[in-house]
Amino acid sequence: MPYVGRRAMEQTRVDKWLWAARFFKTRSAATHAVLGGRVHVNGIRVKPAKEIRVGDMLELTIRSVKRTVEVAGVSDKRGPAATAAALYVEAPESISAREEAALERRLARPPGADLGERPQKLARRRLEAMRRAHRHGR
Repeated sequence: MPYVGRRAMEQTRVDKWLWAARFFKTRSAATHAVLGGRVHVNGIRVKPAKEIRVGDMLELTIRSVKRTVEVAGVSDKRGPAATAAALYVEAPESISAREEAALERRLARPPGADLGERPQKLARRRLEAMRRAHRHGR
């Protein structure tokens, strides 16, 4: 009698695969991403139960990072990171775009950098004195 679990290794649900490939920490997070339209299989928006196979192309957006990967292996069980990395091959354009976006984020000025430096003690005292005079002068 043939092994029944063989079918599971040929295809699996997209949400399970995303979780097993470690794109998301939890399966429910993967499901929410698929339902939110941030995952496309072969260019088509799908539902979490969509079966994927080796050779399918996935386009996924995690936060502001877009990734394009090809399914190289199918698994519905989460394993070590090395095993998870073997489940997909990322497109070279996707890798370069992701690295460029990371560089831009690192070079961007931190929030509040345009406000100037923090006032020194003397300047703070003068500001407080002006506020007090303004409050009591009315």
